Amino acid sequence: MTAPSPDSALILGIGNLLWADEGFGVRCVEAFNAAWQAPDSVTVMDGGTQGLYLLPYVTAARRLIVFDAVDYGLEPGTLRLVEDDEVPRFMGAKKMSLHQTGFQEVIASAALLGQCPQSMLLIGVQPVELEDFGGSLRPAVRARVDEAVAIAAARLREWGFPLQARQDEAAPLADAALQMQRYEAGRPPEDLACRIGDIRFMPER
Repeated sequence: MTAPSPDSALILGIGNLLWADEGFGVRCVEAFNAAWQAPDSVTVMDGGTQGLYLLPYVTAARRLIVFDAVDYGLEPGTLRLVEDDEVPRFMGAKKMSLHQTGFQEVIASAALLGQCPQSMLLIGVQPVELEDFGGSLRPAVRARVDEAVAIAAARLREWGFPLQARQDEAAPLADAALQMQRYEAGRPPEDLACRIGDIRFMPER
């Protein structure tokens, strides 16, 4: 593993775009990337559901900010911040999907290696709806994206990383087909696309 740079940071959005508010983290990191030009010492990444594949990136960072949808048991749409040693507990307390188990293991593995980021901030939102295959963020959750991005930017500056408002168009973090506007515009109508999962993998009734 590469030793973390003393001034390195990772901004990570995790979650599954296929399941409505589960995509909150990915949409946040997209919005951050579109709004801010970060220095080379800051890595901005769509972590999706990659789980342990994220370990090299986490162990290489001294500071970590994670965007995610988290079941805090709060009012839907509520934004909550969790820091440092509390982060693993909230990533695994009430799992909504397999990616949270994977990321909890990423942090645990980093700790076992003695390479856990020195500072961690989880910016999580209480989801409104998850059971909508191919759906997008619900309004109450979408309304939190800008606030979450502003919190991340403020924390990076607090840690000493200079940010500049982006003047050019950002390179996409993932395939262009997954960008929110294009993804939502291309969603088939309900009579053509099942809303509760991929029908190819569902048992016959």
